[in-house]
Parts: sequence; C-alpha cells; structure tokens
Amino acid sequence: MTARKLSAFLVEDSPLLRSQVTELLEELAPVIVVDVAEDETEALDWLVRDGNHCDVAVVDIFLKRGNGLMVLQKAVKLRPDVHFVVLSNAATAEVRRWCDQLGARAVFDKSTEIDDLVRYCSEFAGKSLAVRSGQGRGR
Repeated sequence: MTARKLSAFLVEDSPLLRSQVTELLEELAPVIVVDVAEDETEALDWLVRDGNHCDVAVVDIFLKRGNGLMVLQKAVKLRPDVHFVVLSNAATAEVRRWCDQLGARAVFDKSTEIDDLVRYCSEFAGKSLAVRSGQGRGR
C-alpha cells in the first residue's frame, strides 16, 4: 500500500532554497510540493484562491516583499484546515513564541532543523492517513 502524500505549499523567496527544500521534502518525506510563492501577496493570493489545496504550508519569515508573520496572521484564520509551519533562519525563542501565538504548528531553523521538518511532515502524513482510514479517531 502506498502512503498518502501530503500536499505542501512553500513560501520562500530564495530560488535555491525553494529548490532544495522541495527536493528534500519530496525525496525524504511523503510530500509533494504543489506550488510555491516568494512574497506575502503571492502566498495569500494562492491560499484564498478557489481550488487551491494544501495539507501543510511551509512559510519563511523574511520574504522578497512582506513577511511570513503577516502570512501566518492572515492565513491561519482563512485556512484553518492547513497546518502552517515556519522554516526560517530567524528561529529564535522570541520568533518561535510569535509564530506559536499566530497559529504556527511548528517552527524549524533552516540551518539546523531541516531533518526535524522532514520528520514532522512524515509523522503528519502518517497521522493524516490513519484518521482518513478510520484509525486514530480517539485523538
């Protein structure tokens, strides 16, 4: 049986990092990156557009225009069905608190916690599949 793949939306302004994160997630976790955005406006436009779906949105804080904190602040309310996680070089304790207050499910440091992001997505995919197949309803 093939595991269900999570659909992911990536908000990252660096083309190199977008490519690397996409490759890592798609190779090491049951994830398919369905689309990307490089700034706040693109991210919010994609998230509210009819027909667009993702299970998880991976959001950087510092973007080409705007910032990921504003994406979180607005999008978490608009899309409560999406698991928002932050992937940033600015993952300080204070930033982690802000992200938590804005509704992020997790925060990962780009330079030291990529493996944790992959593990998070893998575990989330497993839980999501169990719930959809009727297992794990007690949680």
